[in-house]
Amino acid sequence: MMALPSIESLDLKGRRLFLRVDFNVPIAGGRATDDTRVRAALPTLRHAIDRGARVILASHLGRPAGRRTEEFRMSPVARCLADLLGRPILKLDDCVGEATRQTCLALADGETVLLENLRFHPGEEAGDPAFARELASLAEVYVNDAFGAAHRAHASITGVPALLPSAAGFLLLREVDYLGRALAEPRRPFVLVAGGAKVSDKVAVLEKLLDRLDLLVVGGAMAYTFLAARGDAVGASRVEAPALEAAREILRRAAGRGLEVLLPDDHVVAERFEEGAPTRVVEGPIPEGWVGLDIGPATATRYAQWLAGAGTVLWNGTLGVSEWRLAQEGTRRIAEALAESGAVSIVGGGDTAAAVRELGHAAAMSHVSTGGGASLEFLEGRVLPGLAALARREAPRVPAGA
Repeated sequence: MMALPSIESLDLKGRRLFLRVDFNVPIAGGRATDDTRVRAALPTLRHAIDRGARVILASHLGRPAGRRTEEFRMSPVARCLADLLGRPILKLDDCVGEATRQTCLALADGETVLLENLRFHPGEEAGDPAFARELASLAEVYVNDAFGAAHRAHASITGVPALLPSAAGFLLLREVDYLGRALAEPRRPFVLVAGGAKVSDKVAVLEKLLDRLDLLVVGGAMAYTFLAARGDAVGASRVEAPALEAAREILRRAAGRGLEVLLPDDHVVAERFEEGAPTRVVEGPIPEGWVGLDIGPATATRYAQWLAGAGTVLWNGTLGVSEWRLAQEGTRRIAEALAESGAVSIVGGGDTAAAVRELGHAAAMSHVSTGGGASLEFLEGRVLPGLAALARREAPRVPAGA
């Protein structure tokens, strides 16, 4: 595993800290409707405040495409953070510029400000060195606690740490530790539960892990692609035609090394893909014109029995259309099985993490990742730009006035 310097290695007292966080949270009606990612950053933020850092928080929100839009302003996030911390948070009107710089220079020990959305400037996503220098000029040290953005070579992720003494925050370190140990030294049996909509999203992860797994469990819409690849009738269920050959190759490789692949053998189906449509359970082939929405009860029981004896479980992707009440039972059964097991349980993917939280089982999981694409790329074995940028202890400081 890549060794990363910790925030604990930095002298923070009286120093301006550029703390890159992932506050990319859903906003509705002027408020943050899910504060999970904000809460996840609190240990690092509190550590910095308690040690007298002058904290400059920076994050992106949504996809404003380099333009200022009211929809993606950070004000609701600032209110959410202030409520969680129990102290005021000053939200600045920009993330660069002279007014922003002067405010940051005037911070007192333990004070915290939140910059405006980094992606209001096209230089952020472009990884523009000039924009990175502007951001770095605000601070004296840098900490990245935004694992969910660590797979992006953006200015605040790779450019700023090249200019300041840098380290990883506690959340990022925890993500790397759990995911890294799952790859390097999993407690056995090692099980991957792969769900969600598309096989193509997970082909690289499946290919990377196939020779390390003791069991592969497949659900969600991607199960219908695997079933179709095996020659089973799946009715009008979603099949990702371009990924059929990849699914066949994965099944061939698994069979070649004696790896068992669990696929659904009963299904919750409906005559149309619509929330509230009447459903029924069918065993075996799905009738023509019917759409698979979830794994069936017998499959859920079979999967849960296998998971009860697992040592390490990576779970990415829900087992059905979990946001629909009539198609969330499979996901609920798997979450319950993991919560009751003694396995090291690592949940990744935004939809899966949200479902586990909504079902009330997040606290029982060993680790619920805040990274969607970052988690998948890490498990694929890719070097994430944000991690590579931290793989050193010291970097030159930005001269005053730069």
